[in-house]
Amino acid sequence: MFYYIIALFVIALDQLTKWLIVKNMELGESIPVIENFLYITSHRNRGAAWGILEGQMWFFYVITVAVIIGIVYYIKTAAKGKRLLGIALGLMLGGAIGNFIDRVFRKEVVDFVNTYIFGYDFPVFNVADSSLVVGVIILMIQMLREEREAKEKSNGENGIHH
Repeated sequence: MFYYIIALFVIALDQLTKWLIVKNMELGESIPVIENFLYITSHRNRGAAWGILEGQMWFFYVITVAVIIGIVYYIKTAAKGKRLLGIALGLMLGGAIGNFIDRVFRKEVVDFVNTYIFGYDFPVFNVADSSLVVGVIILMIQMLREEREAKEKSNGENGIHH
């Protein structure tokens, strides 16, 4: 249940921030937060990251539904007793649903976090995108931990000690 609460929190924060951007900013308007580094910029995306597959909404609907079903399945099965995995999946679920809501109701995703990293204008993103990325990073950490634990257990059973 805790992992679904994480997802609901992400969805609520994502939709609230997007609503604030749509209601209070003109498309293309940019507000500096930290000059030459961070801006709040009203942007729309009809594709995936970097505008890939722009206009292919049917594709996003199908993929997102499959991803959501897969994440819920893994929360119910694989996350039992694995808190880090559950948190990762909760973040990913919230992010997937947050952008899915935009695609269904707006036919585009509202993005607004605009960063310049070492002079590179990074693609504009949102709370759902951030949640997905953090979830994937935590998932990778969990997988590396499990791999290391399995290797240590295997070495211990074989009498190999470091």
